[in-house]
Amino acid sequence: MYHGRKKRRFNRTAEHRKAMFKNMAQALIHHEQIVTTLEKAKDLRPVVEKLVTLGKRGDLHARRQAIAQIQSIEIVRKLFDTLGPRYKERQGGYTRVLKAGFRYGDNAALAVIEFVDRDVEAKGKPFANSITDDTAKAA
Repeated sequence: MYHGRKKRRFNRTAEHRKAMFKNMAQALIHHEQIVTTLEKAKDLRPVVEKLVTLGKRGDLHARRQAIAQIQSIEIVRKLFDTLGPRYKERQGGYTRVLKAGFRYGDNAALAVIEFVDRDVEAKGKPFANSITDDTAKAA
């Protein structure tokens, strides 16, 4: 029986779920708004909120914990330099999930998950100080 289980399985293995939420968290931190299914958005919220809490702490150990979880230096840099100070005074509730209708092909419920007080200009914008920009300047 499957009583008392809190998280959804999404018909994926544990490794696939972990990788999926890692990729979705990276995309959400980078663009500050993504569109996904309602269930995935609801399960992504605690993952991202724990990362923002690490960004608010701002110490070296928190930075290493964030790197271990999402494995992208640029994303962690944005998390600690931009999002952490932005939500310093906020006591949780950094994201919101808005229902966005139904998908055309399979009628799945869609949702927009976004940061509260997000930067509207961040969507689709590349990182200002990414590694590829630094190497392009050096060449």
